[in-house]
Amino acid sequence: MDWRPNGYLFSTPDLVRAIFNSEGPESMLLSKAACGDVEIFASPISWNAVLWLIMSTLKVDGQPVYSGSELGNLKESLPIVFR
Repeated sequence: MDWRPNGYLFSTPDLVRAIFNSEGPESMLLSKAACGDVEIFASPISWNAVLWLIMSTLKVDGQPVYSGSELGNLKESLPIVFR
């Protein structure tokens, strides 16, 4: 299909680097996906790993910084197809 952009399958480490390291090649692909130049795919289990990382490391006074709905909004805003 000529009309579809190139696709990339991200592993869990790729996904973590894409989100948390703005200077890596995974982050560059994430930016390209936001522009529609490429498609990024990842498994739902990879998203669960990112959720665990966020919930267990980003805390204030022992409480998570983000609510479940905020994390849901984050997932929806990422140019990644989780399947």
